[in-house]
Amino acid sequence: MDWKPYAAALAAQVTYPGSDWWGPVSATPRHLLVERWFTPGGGGWQVADGPADEEAWAGAAYSDTTLVTQIGPVHADHAVPRQTVIGLPTSSSTLPSLVVSMLEHGRLAPGLRLLDVATGSGYSAALACHRLGDEMVTTLDVDAYLSEAAAERLERIGHRPHVVTADATAGLPGVFDRIVSMVSVPRIPASWLRSLAPQGRLVTTIAGTGLIVTADKTPDGGAIGQVEWDRASFMATRTGADYPPQLDELFTASAEEEGEVTLSPFPVLDVMQAWEVWSMLSLMAPGIEHRTGTDDHGGRLTWMLHPDGSWARARTAPGENTATVHQGGPRRLYDLLDEIRQRWLEHGELPVYGAQVTISPDGETTLSRGGWAATL
Repeated sequence: MDWKPYAAALAAQVTYPGSDWWGPVSATPRHLLVERWFTPGGGGWQVADGPADEEAWAGAAYSDTTLVTQIGPVHADHAVPRQTVIGLPTSSSTLPSLVVSMLEHGRLAPGLRLLDVATGSGYSAALACHRLGDEMVTTLDVDAYLSEAAAERLERIGHRPHVVTADATAGLPGVFDRIVSMVSVPRIPASWLRSLAPQGRLVTTIAGTGLIVTADKTPDGGAIGQVEWDRASFMATRTGADYPPQLDELFTASAEEEGEVTLSPFPVLDVMQAWEVWSMLSLMAPGIEHRTGTDDHGGRLTWMLHPDGSWARARTAPGENTATVHQGGPRRLYDLLDEIRQRWLEHGELPVYGAQVTISPDGETTLSRGGWAATL
């Protein structure tokens, strides 16, 4: 494959001439880092084999698209053709524009030591190696196969960073000037602060939100920074081969219950497409699982499920601007959502984006803006 014109076109799409990342994007053969990937199909996921169709391979690898490379414990390298795989994505090659954005937030420069958290396909590590030099880049993933495969493919394209298999929330392998995470965390791990050099900088997203946090280390061992006005969402950190199972039993049980019935003044909202609302709700009640659908009459449906047993379901009938809400369990999840939507109407915004971030040496993370505060 003559990949260079494709890589140049991708560079023109996700960066610009004169950018520090134009050269790395245009010089990195992404297709060699993602030879097989999953696409939705058959009620689940089916594997696409790049070498079997080079035109499709080039089109996928050099588009500004996330390529899912692992479902549950099944990597695309090991998937059986035409066999449907069921589960949640557990690894991917993130869309290049987002990778570049996260690296830009890191304010990388030659001479700085980088920890790239969540190796995945190795694409972010490849860009960083091109910019900083292989010896300045350490890349880490919890999954041994992902680390091994990425190391082999990175070497094939001429890069030899330090590749580590480890839990990103545990001890880190060294001291770094920059920590840039391509996976989300519920709060900043204390181990990151211990491994961050004086005046070092960390960049990550908060689990269950679209919030990018950037923070610089302070003399007391903590860090201070902000929630960027930019937005991003990554898979959350995990300690095993897969994530905990979804709340299917609670979903089924709640469908049979009447619960407490109220009328919301707002129509049903696809919360995960409303980034500000979703992010603020996740800070108030971390761990909510959202589902959406329609009924036989065209009504819009939404469900909110929480591991503590709380649930809510709501329906907006065709032509209506309100929602009938059923709720149960220890918390009223939909009431929290309506409070957030009311605040947005009253103020014209929510305080999550642009919030100041203060991180204590033990990782306690507080977001604050305009009299509002939330501690993770």
